Amino acid sequence: MSSQRLATTSAVTALAPLVWGSTYLITTEFLPSDKPLLASTLRALPAGLILLGFTRVLPKGIWWWRAVVLGVLNIGAFFYFLFLAAYHLPGGVAALVMSIQPMIVLLLGAVLLREKILPQHIVSCVLGAVGVALLVLEPKAGLDGIGVVAGLLGALCMASGIVLVKRWGRPEGVTVLTFTGWQLTVGGVLLLPITLATETLPDHLSWKNIGGFAYLGIIGALIAYALWFRGLARLPALAASFLSFASPLCATVLGYLFLHQSLRPLQLLGGVAVIGAVVIAQPRRGRAARSGAPQPATEPAAQPAPLQQSPTGGTTTPPVPTEGIR
Repeated sequence: MSSQRLATTSAVTALAPLVWGSTYLITTEFLPSDKPLLASTLRALPAGLILLGFTRVLPKGIWWWRAVVLGVLNIGAFFYFLFLAAYHLPGGVAALVMSIQPMIVLLLGAVLLREKILPQHIVSCVLGAVGVALLVLEPKAGLDGIGVVAGLLGALCMASGIVLVKRWGRPEGVTVLTFTGWQLTVGGVLLLPITLATETLPDHLSWKNIGGFAYLGIIGALIAYALWFRGLARLPALAASFLSFASPLCATVLGYLFLHQSLRPLQLLGGVAVIGAVVIAQPRRGRAARSGAPQPATEPAAQPAPLQQSPTGGTTTPPVPTEGIR
């Protein structure tokens, strides 16, 4: 893949975490208060069922349990731990704890994907964590044991999901929309009983609430996760994991623009550090060659066809085959 196509793929994939960064704004301004699990369930399950109804393809064979594992890691368990951390930690601390995710991807990738750990990977991990801390961490932020554990488990779920998607790929002939539908449905099914057992349903929904839920389901799940899984299929696992840093960056900018939150110089510095970490971690064609990654073989140059003796004693060239010409 050329450098330009790699950059384009990274930019398109980054749209997913940018959309996810708007979740806080949509939740606080459009959804019923104190219903995070309900929001997660309605974000995942309807979108998954829509995709299943549209594609009409179910997993086969080994992909039944693989779809369950990926749906739990990428959607169900991740959403649950994410909101559990948000309940017990200030938003900045939760984001900081979750920023360990690329480091987990780095270690899992070395073991399961046999990817080399390069110096720029270490630099990106450190720079990204520092950037997130400057971007979202409040001076008086406190710690809570349950919240920290939940945040770490959420980061582990997402990192494991990224690496397993890279290791298993997609079944032959299965589109990214089908693949996304499987996981969103599994995650929604997992979240549904937890939601019904722990949260009361709202008495009524306004059109504003319905619009918020529709945004989370269609834009925040169906479209965003389709872009995310498309990118995972084309980018190295670590490079994709760093794109998730776009989420707190987007949340900070939207908070400044629409919620009148402050934007201090240290936050601007943190934003620059996050962008730098993402850029450093992205693959480059030349870097792949230096790291020993296999390059596509070039076909040998075509040899001139031998001349054939004509019936009159001269020479003629053989006819050009037309098979395969479109």
